[in-house]
Amino acid sequence: MNDVAIKVENLSKRYRIGLSEERHENFGSMIWSYVKSPVSNLKKLRKLSRFSGQEEEDIIWALKNINFEVGVGEVVGIIGRNGAGKSTLLKILSQIVEPTEGRAVIRGKVSSLLEVGTGFHPELTGRENIYLNGTILGMRKKEIDRKFDEIVEFSGIPKFIDTPVKRYSSGMKVRLAFSVAAHLEPEILLVDEVLAVGDLAFQRKCLGKMEDVTRAGRTVLFVSHNMQAIQGLCKRSILLEEGKIIIDDTTEKTLNRYFQILKTASIDENTAIDKAVNRRGSGAVRFTNILIEDKDGNPCFEFEIGSTVRFCLSYQVFEKVPELVVAFCLRSGLSREIITSARHNVSSNSLTAGHRGTITIDVPKLNLRPGQYPLYFWFGDRYSRSYDVVDDLTTPLQVYTDLTFEELGYDPAKVSGFFDLESRIL
Repeated sequence: MNDVAIKVENLSKRYRIGLSEERHENFGSMIWSYVKSPVSNLKKLRKLSRFSGQEEEDIIWALKNINFEVGVGEVVGIIGRNGAGKSTLLKILSQIVEPTEGRAVIRGKVSSLLEVGTGFHPELTGRENIYLNGTILGMRKKEIDRKFDEIVEFSGIPKFIDTPVKRYSSGMKVRLAFSVAAHLEPEILLVDEVLAVGDLAFQRKCLGKMEDVTRAGRTVLFVSHNMQAIQGLCKRSILLEEGKIIIDDTTEKTLNRYFQILKTASIDENTAIDKAVNRRGSGAVRFTNILIEDKDGNPCFEFEIGSTVRFCLSYQVFEKVPELVVAFCLRSGLSREIITSARHNVSSNSLTAGHRGTITIDVPKLNLRPGQYPLYFWFGDRYSRSYDVVDDLTTPLQVYTDLTFEELGYDPAKVSGFFDLESRIL
């Protein structure tokens, strides 16, 4: 037990997901609802925190009977789709929220990188905020003094360190906030998707800093959608799905299981519609199905360089729209920045509610470096107003080759960075 840094036993967390609003059939009932509102509001407040012994329709279990151990010096990845319970788990371990059932035993000093920038004061300078934020994160003044120059250099904004933070761009704030958090020296570090900050160069610095932390022998729980970062940092990973552990094994086996779940997951107009992270837009038009196929129409997720990728995108119109434009993007598996995209006009005429259709898009020559490319699908209009966005709901596009670029006849300069990708609607 002395070699165990984190022990989680039968951990569960439930929430009440909201109370339906009362609808009024006439003016009189609306007036009466205002008269009785003090009493009804009190009942609602009580209901938010009270649970009966039976399952109720407005109850959701964010975590259910979670059990695992993390050894001292072990680096463990936590993966899963949005809403799987990853962030809830870290918040419980960070003692931000209390579990409904079970317990978590933690041995060692804990620091959390959950939301970079928490505690920044806009009226204070960058220098003052380093001390303020460092103190909030558990650093002592002597420790901040010792690391101050290193923090400023890492952030890349030394010219503005004595400027009030309210005059910083959002990118500058994020860079400074991560720089402070990254220089913590806890025994146990809980990290929740903090590598996706700043530009590509800074993201690489963040990843390098995380590698330094893991090599220093600290215990780390690392939540991320960046599968390449998970592969690079973690030998072991845990997959969460609907608040339960699906697999706790080597990162390779856990990722394989995760990709299998994504491959078999169906996309429709309601999939993750309540999760703003991966389903956004006005909802006037929704994807009802997304299929990834080879040139012969067979389901496929792994493609050799130079082969054809086919996207079959079905949709339904829920509100009248003046036009319909579709786009898809491929992101870097490491930095998650968009490296290429394609945009096509589906209809220049208005579409009415109830209309359904399917779009087939071919990418005839896939000249991408081998790797994983998360997919992003979008419906909107020519002014870039979004109807629907599907992000992180499908398995990444996996590209491979057994040949060199020279043997393939490709110029390496054309398969790196942002570039146009040839595609066409069939």
